[in-house]
Amino acid sequence: MKQNNMLAMILAGGRGSRLHELTNKVAKPAVSYGGKYRIVDFPLSNCANSGIDVVGVLTQYESVQLNSYVAAGRRWGLDAKDSGVYVLPPREKADANLDVYRGTADAISQNIDFIDSFSPEYVLILSGDHIYKMNYAKMLAYHKERSADATIAVIEVPMKEASRFGIMNTDETGRIMEFVEKPAQPKSNLASMGIYIFTWKLLRKMLMADMKSADSSHDFGKDIIPSLLNDGKNLVAYKFKGYWKDVGTIDSLWEANMDLLDADNELDLNDNTWKIYTEDATSLPHYIGADADIKRAFITQGCVIDGEVKNSVLFTGVKVGAGAKVIDSVLMPGVEVADGAVVQRVLVADNVKIGKEAVVGSADSENIELIAKRVKGVE
Repeated sequence: MKQNNMLAMILAGGRGSRLHELTNKVAKPAVSYGGKYRIVDFPLSNCANSGIDVVGVLTQYESVQLNSYVAAGRRWGLDAKDSGVYVLPPREKADANLDVYRGTADAISQNIDFIDSFSPEYVLILSGDHIYKMNYAKMLAYHKERSADATIAVIEVPMKEASRFGIMNTDETGRIMEFVEKPAQPKSNLASMGIYIFTWKLLRKMLMADMKSADSSHDFGKDIIPSLLNDGKNLVAYKFKGYWKDVGTIDSLWEANMDLLDADNELDLNDNTWKIYTEDATSLPHYIGADADIKRAFITQGCVIDGEVKNSVLFTGVKVGAGAKVIDSVLMPGVEVADGAVVQRVLVADNVKIGKEAVVGSADSENIELIAKRVKGVE
């Protein structure tokens, strides 16, 4: 069912600095995931599957590749008449040299004219850097049912981790009474997922006021939502049940990929009822050599494996040479592991080559090591 009265705006301008070299040349939402996907495929596919046919993607940092990628709306079935994916870079200068969005709310404020051109009743605001599957149409139905001014999707997190998130304190009906950004002493474990539905008429009014405020951070969590609560507006929490991962660090990106090795993983990329659409890469089928040894691995098309692969995720076009070992690792597109090399408990960036008999990573390392440059081996 088409949600013609709601359009989506995906905030995809994050720098992703905690992903280090992975985001030196590409925006965080364009980072590879799950063998053949990119992170931004998830919110875009969720929109397509939820019947949302107009999506604005707000880009900023290292956006050339991301702009090109999302502009091909046909990947997600968003290229029909009266539908589309629109790339929306910043239009205002924060300083003399750099076009940026000053905050999440400013990103929407700079695109008020774009939103107005579609005359939506509701606007869905999404983070572009989380991995999950969600039916936004059900969230909109809840928003309407509760006669809400704003609905915020929340997920229960362990109490010991609650201080890392924006936390919702609600009454027994699910109405939000307080929103606290990264509280030192959290009262609740309902964490914001960075997914909001607003009634556009009200949000537009709030954004216009926020633009004029010199003291504002121009941020939804710090400014817009607290202002709505102070005004006594009806904000409700929409509880999400299912897989959701914020892949903001090397460890969390590695974990999200390794989750795919679980036969019962909640994400289930093979679910035909809720497909995650992506670029259709031209590649040969994977090839497994006669002496290869593979146990509990996620292997994508174009891989050539002559060595040992255990408890690992291999993206498109990875090559593992004879006698090489890949253990507890994530190898991104185009990685080559030469004969006799040992790769253990690492994440290897796109197109990196691990030389003959080289050893990278360690089974005992507390954190996942990112291998982003060529590793020389025996010449």
